[in-house]
Amino acid sequence: MRRKILFITGSINQTSQMHEISKHLQRYDCWFSQLFPDTALLKAIIKHTPLADGTVLAPHFRIKSECYLRQHGLKIDYEGNKNEYDLVVYCTDMVVADKFKQTKTIWVQEGMTDKRTFLTDIVKALGLPSYFSGDTSLNGSSNICDIYCVASEGYKNYFAKYGTDPAKLIVTGIPNYDNQREFMDNDFPYHNYVMVATTDMRETYRLENRPAFIKKAVKIANGRQMLFKLHPNERIDRAEAEIRKYAPVGSLIYSCGNTNHMIANCSELITQYSTVVYTGIALGKKVHSYFNLEELKKLAPIQNGGVSAKNIAQICNSYINFAGKKEDFLSQFTFQPEVMHYPEVQYA
Repeated sequence: MRRKILFITGSINQTSQMHEISKHLQRYDCWFSQLFPDTALLKAIIKHTPLADGTVLAPHFRIKSECYLRQHGLKIDYEGNKNEYDLVVYCTDMVVADKFKQTKTIWVQEGMTDKRTFLTDIVKALGLPSYFSGDTSLNGSSNICDIYCVASEGYKNYFAKYGTDPAKLIVTGIPNYDNQREFMDNDFPYHNYVMVATTDMRETYRLENRPAFIKKAVKIANGRQMLFKLHPNERIDRAEAEIRKYAPVGSLIYSCGNTNHMIANCSELITQYSTVVYTGIALGKKVHSYFNLEELKKLAPIQNGGVSAKNIAQICNSYINFAGKKEDFLSQFTFQPEVMHYPEVQYA
């Protein structure tokens, strides 16, 4: 019988990342499950409160993820009950099922984590479950999984600083953010606009003054054509109404479409707390963010020509076939990543 791998999915970005990794592991029996709660407390929070509505534990995220999986002919095992698994690949370490804590586990970074807050530090200090932070600020910092595949040396240092054993952290690059130059070849019809990429802060119960943000973006644009790309989780009607009220007439608004192509064609990118800022950085665009830009440039995912999924699969393959104790694997494993070197980006 072939060894079995369970990939834990979440957002469409996380789901497509897991799919890309699985393409390099076809010798194994690969299954997929949306992230699921396995404690009475978390199940009660999801069932009786709106606190998880903006997270990948919410039913609408599962529906979208499983639709993607079915479209690609992938096998679904929600909650991982159909099989005994040899390896579980996680998109988050904030919710790790007890039944998999003796199984070999690998965590894969999706993209940017939320900004740390006072609540983040309280949750960490008290040893509470990471999801009590109410955001993704502790994703990658729980040190629960056996191996952590990260986007860059900057993120390796970041996750080590906030609690994950440095020996577990391997810089692989991350799928969907490791070959941004490919997006320069596109058929998006507009060029040379100031692009504004919004964030789902309000949908995830964080404070935001959207009118003030739009007004600031308008000031930066200074009369240039503006294009607004809404976050997929946003309330579209509300967001569009605000843009029409506070942005110049003729501003373009997109609630769907290829965000990366839009960024590739823009002259300047304005973001809030969005991973897409890394696309702008990789393409040498002038960018704006609520995060410190110099720090973002250090954290930016490595550009390796799109081989991150293959790099991660290499680790999965080696680990699943390792016959020794889990804690001995990393001391004996030599990672040899495939990398396509690019000329250094000149930042605008």
